Amino acid sequence: MKAAAFLYPWDFVGDPDAADRIADLGVQQVTLASAYHSTRALTPRHPGHRIVTAEHAAVLYPVDEDRWAGRSLRPYAAGDWAPTADPYGEAAEALAAAGLDVHSWVVLAHNSRLGADHPDTSVVNAYGDRYLWAPCIAQPAVRTYLTALAAEAAVRPGARGTELESCGWYGLAHLHAHDKIAGVGLGDAAQYLMSLCFCRNCRTGYEELGVEAGELRQAVRRALDPAWAAGSSSETGWPAVEKLLGPGLAAASLAWRTRAARTLQEAAVAAVRAAAPPGFQVLLHADPSAYHCGANAGVDPRHILGVADGVVVPCAGGPELLAPFAEHRRPDAASVVAANLGVVSGMGGSPATLAGDAARAAALGASELRLYHAGLASDADLRLVRAALRQP
Repeated sequence: MKAAAFLYPWDFVGDPDAADRIADLGVQQVTLASAYHSTRALTPRHPGHRIVTAEHAAVLYPVDEDRWAGRSLRPYAAGDWAPTADPYGEAAEALAAAGLDVHSWVVLAHNSRLGADHPDTSVVNAYGDRYLWAPCIAQPAVRTYLTALAAEAAVRPGARGTELESCGWYGLAHLHAHDKIAGVGLGDAAQYLMSLCFCRNCRTGYEELGVEAGELRQAVRRALDPAWAAGSSSETGWPAVEKLLGPGLAAASLAWRTRAARTLQEAAVAAVRAAAPPGFQVLLHADPSAYHCGANAGVDPRHILGVADGVVVPCAGGPELLAPFAEHRRPDAASVVAANLGVVSGMGGSPATLAGDAARAAALGASELRLYHAGLASDADLRLVRAALRQP
């Protein structure tokens, strides 16, 4: 089964041995970040550094100034954490020379710098709090920006495909620096309520569906009051959302969000394909529960597999999320359901069980593997990965 590893350009630039080291793992592809959010990343083998701090979301290549001229929303250039003017291009060239296919890795609706500079673009919760890391994907200006970014960041020189992350709603959950919001534990039903957007555009959208936005906002607050008092709300699943909001309000909220997410995904994929050469593969990081939000956008499996060439599915909690996508996967070999498996022990991954995890993923319909993240993993983790990928 084809395996690909996630990597950052700074894992390669300045390390002449990096590309051959990755090829020696036994992967056939690298999914290389071209547009990424802020992060602090370990580089355990780089000869020049050990920690890279990317202070804000940025693109890792030179932007096309003609594309962005006159636009208020545009990509941010990387700061001094970028080793060169075009770290993506240099890393991609080295990887291709080592015999690896290179696909771009594009993070879309997750950008704290955008929210800080343009707060009106952000999701606003039922209490009026802005999530500056979460652009509201229902806003026309945001959608135009994300669609243009998808096309430019995906179709880089030498890339044979792309993976679009956060191509949908982002919400409350966010690995924020010094995060201190875990004092009240929220299950995914309460997370959904805390992620509903009440910006002007979304309020109008609810009302177009026959729901008074103020009524929905008050319903969200009433539903969450017991959680703040008790210290937790552990209910999960869509029936729990319906219980908290009532079936009518729950259905209307999801209808609005689903419409916004689907049309963004359709537009982003179409923009990438219009800019790409023939045969360019477009995958989305996705979750089969449409009401979920975050890096793995909540989708309807049947719909998304009719839009994109496939999906990358999170399997950190087990491979069960693969099955709904496998059910609707097209029979042709070009349709991909990739299992995303963690291989960094210190981040909860399990490289020691990779072979067995891959077999279980295949049994549930995975056609490919994604390994997160070869640049962050220790030498010991990578030895386990190499051994697992070489098993017959």
